[in-house]
Parts: sequence; C-alpha cells; structure tokens
Amino acid sequence: MHEAIYRRLIEVAKAERTTYYSEIAPMADLDMDSQADRNAIADILDEISRHEHAEGRPLLSVVVVHKGEGTPGNGFFDMARSVGVMQRADDRVTFFARELGQVHDAWRTAKARQ
Repeated sequence: MHEAIYRRLIEVAKAERTTYYSEIAPMADLDMDSQADRNAIADILDEISRHEHAEGRPLLSVVVVHKGEGTPGNGFFDMARSVGVMQRADDRVTFFARELGQVHDAWRTAKARQ
C-alpha cells in the first residue's frame, strides 16, 4: 500500500473534507494527464479502500473526487460494488454522500480517541 497517500487520505477524512485526484497523484509521482498514471492512482486508491473494508471501516478513497464534478471516478463505484458495499440499484450520488459521511464519522471518532 502507498503509505503516504494512505496517511494523506486519513488526514483529509479527519478534517471532514475531500481532496482531488490531481492533489493525490503527485504523491506517487503520477501525472493525471497520462492514462497509465490515472490507472495507477486508481489502483492505489482501490487497494486502500479494500484494506479499509477488510478492517471493517468505510471506503476511505471516497474522499478523493474529480474537480468540477465533486464525486469519485467510475473505478470507485465499481470497487464499492465488487466488495458488496454498493448495490446495483444504489444511486451514485446518494451512495457517495452516505459513504463520505461514514468515512468522516469514522475518522472523527478516531481523532477524538487520540
């Protein structure tokens, strides 16, 4: 797992915010203008959320969104379906809002315990 990106996503979640792919990608020396690099950042974020899901926590990569759209990319929703968190019938915007709230709640609680 890419530890620096993982730690950054935790910071963003604790602050109850979101961040952009373009802010996260350079942490792995990736350029969002490159399709190969976009695929690589998607793989990194997928691994982080799968790890979080295995630990019984919500999908941390939900905090990474597209500028302008304000929602994660298609890969996030595909991953959420593949781990059984998102159902086919779920509306993407509603699911995003719910999962983001759960991530913020989980890390707010973790922050309070520190």
